[in-house]
Amino acid sequence: MKYSDLFIDFDDTLYDTHGNAVIALKELYEELGLDSHIGSEDEFYRLYWEANRALWAQYSNSEITRDYLIYERFRRPLSSAAKDDAAWVTREYCLQVSDRFLELCSVKPGLISGAEELVKALKDAGYRMHICSNGFHEVQYKKLQACRLYQYFDNIILSEDAGSNKPSREFFDYALKTTGACIESTLMIGDNYKTDILGAMDAGLDTMLFNIWNVRDLPRKPTYTIDSLKTAMEILVRQ
Repeated sequence: MKYSDLFIDFDDTLYDTHGNAVIALKELYEELGLDSHIGSEDEFYRLYWEANRALWAQYSNSEITRDYLIYERFRRPLSSAAKDDAAWVTREYCLQVSDRFLELCSVKPGLISGAEELVKALKDAGYRMHICSNGFHEVQYKKLQACRLYQYFDNIILSEDAGSNKPSREFFDYALKTTGACIESTLMIGDNYKTDILGAMDAGLDTMLFNIWNVRDLPRKPTYTIDSLKTAMEILVRQ
């Protein structure tokens, strides 16, 4: 077996973060009666995803704080989609919305197709597996429990514990030190080309891009590129 340790991203690599969030957003919209303030439900969803993607990119680069992300990802869509003067979109309200959204998200069990089969097979094959995530501490542990994958992992490495986000070298140095893994025998698996793959490559690790977003013209090639978790299992279990 070429690798002994696997660093695995969680959100949208194993856990269907986007799909679970879509469900939670719909529940949130109905529960809070946002239709009384917002002209278009679809417009609200579009603006949320637009803000969320931009803010997470900034957070990964340590350009903004966690608190700013949590507030802004609802202030922006609520303010922009409001059909009134949006005076109701206060900081306190946005934080309440965010808290409820995270509560709804964190209990969703949805996984990416093949995720449970993959981690079971990798565990049986003798790999040490470690989650490596930029997600928030209190949310990630709940999601791991909800989707019943927690038991398969030797370590949970989160950016808040590392004191730095992927793709920084500091994050991966912390992960290597915490797990006792060796660079030469560790593979990073993730869906985000910048944070997971380029960050790990800069730290000297082999990488496997789960190209769920169909990224093209990659300037630096990962060790492996896959389009399904079944392919990851075929590559890693047969080694």
